[in-house]
Amino acid sequence: MSFSTVTVMDVPFIKATNQEFLTQLQTDIDQKKRRFIVTANPEIVLYAKDHPEYKAIIKAADYITPDGIGIIKAAQTIHQPLPERVTGYDTMVALLEKANTQHLRVYLLGAKPEVMAAVVTKVQQQYPGIDLVGYHDGYFKEDTQILADIHDKQPQLIFVGLGYPKQENWIKQNLTQAQAIWMGVGGSFDVLSGMTKRAPKVFQDAHLEWFYRLLKEPTRFKRMLAIPKFMWLMRKEKRA
Repeated sequence: MSFSTVTVMDVPFIKATNQEFLTQLQTDIDQKKRRFIVTANPEIVLYAKDHPEYKAIIKAADYITPDGIGIIKAAQTIHQPLPERVTGYDTMVALLEKANTQHLRVYLLGAKPEVMAAVVTKVQQQYPGIDLVGYHDGYFKEDTQILADIHDKQPQLIFVGLGYPKQENWIKQNLTQAQAIWMGVGGSFDVLSGMTKRAPKVFQDAHLEWFYRLLKEPTRFKRMLAIPKFMWLMRKEKRA
């Protein structure tokens, strides 16, 4: 399946529901395809706008998904609606569930040491069918051993939580090490570990996860300013 895309500020987002995307990823896994997934929110799109090299890297990905209500709103603004949000966290969890039932090989990279330790414990307890072939926290000075491990173990799913732009840069540089689904997952390990709480469903359904995070972490205020800036630029672009 080749998804059509909707271009938001020169970034092409796949036009697919969560289920359609997961169906395609299952096909990719079955056919042993190498895939690079970027889950992009307004903050990432704004960063790409100001950093051409990073924009080129994410545009080279196989799939860019709309991770953020701001992207959905922006697509509506240009009258090219996207079906729904396809978040990094939900996609990661759905792939872990697939890996559990299909005994897939998984590699985890990123987060603080204590977060990764908690994630590993959770995966081993909650997804006993997963073949967890390796893991490493995100605090490494050099990655020679990590890459050797990935090359030797040939995981089928590789989740990289180094935060943007580092995770996308790292994935792009090292894609050839394994015929796998490579996915940047940002702070998803923090949520999976239980150390960071995801917004309750009522906030998710109202598209107010950003507000819940702001209530829990007021220091995120500066980062949250990306959303109104992004929407202002989209409206400006539309008028132009």
